[in-house]
Amino acid sequence: MKQDVYQKVTNKIIADLEQGELTWLKPWNAGNMDGRIVKPLRHNGQPYNGINVLMLWGASVEAGYLSPYWMTFKQAKQLGAHVTKGERGNLVVYANTITKTEEQENGTEEERKIPFMKGYTVFNVEQIEGLPEHYYAKPDPVIDPSQRIDHADEFFDNLGADIRHGGSKAYYSGASDHVQMPDFQSFRDPESYYATLAHELTHWTKHKSRLDREFGRKKWGDEGYAREELVAELGAAFLCADLSLTPEPGTDHAAYIQSWLKVLKNDKRAIFSAAAHAQRAADFLHGLQPLAENQSGNAEGVAA
Repeated sequence: MKQDVYQKVTNKIIADLEQGELTWLKPWNAGNMDGRIVKPLRHNGQPYNGINVLMLWGASVEAGYLSPYWMTFKQAKQLGAHVTKGERGNLVVYANTITKTEEQENGTEEERKIPFMKGYTVFNVEQIEGLPEHYYAKPDPVIDPSQRIDHADEFFDNLGADIRHGGSKAYYSGASDHVQMPDFQSFRDPESYYATLAHELTHWTKHKSRLDREFGRKKWGDEGYAREELVAELGAAFLCADLSLTPEPGTDHAAYIQSWLKVLKNDKRAIFSAAAHAQRAADFLHGLQPLAENQSGNAEGVAA
């Protein structure tokens, strides 16, 4: 590739964090879809996943786009439309593996999987003229808040996790495999409660009986801790988008940002890894629903 996709994306996330901005939360304060929170969508309505969600959310905030739809120059042309002159596209990535057969010294053949990543450019439909009308149509009103939160209750209840309430701290205990939450009424608003619960339940997925996620954490505040917290933060953001919840950034983000910056500056692939782990966690939680309504599933590879 002509450009280092990993470094370009990482630099953008770092720049946002250094300004104190959480790219993955900003669309909730930017009137995205007139208040409806959704993941970025391809031209066919299929949602993007992982790192592409962060990249396109960030692009939407920067440019002020309200539509979640994105497509390539070629896709727009196939729909009889054209990109407005002078518009610049945004980078998204596709990750997968190719299988290569290699002959061994003993004459046998062995298949080896080689990971690859490529970048391509997409445009928001607000940058495109002549598309079918449904791409420009505004969404129906957001469902009643009480219904939306009832839906969140149902989602989290279906997980079968050991969730206990009481005290003033929210955390996941690996030793006892339970999530501890302050009482619902102690939060400043319902959305903050569910966002916090989503964060802790993303941690819950790291247990060896589930996704067995381990970053070599040895003590509080080390690099492994920062990586896991970043995964939980992104996982909660993805889940809140899926569940149409609209939380505000918590007061503890400032401290986390510094540890995240250190990790991202030392490893240009860290944000890709965190987004991939977060997507797997969200997919795992969706898979525990009665109908296994994996809303996040698509054909993207591990890091996309």
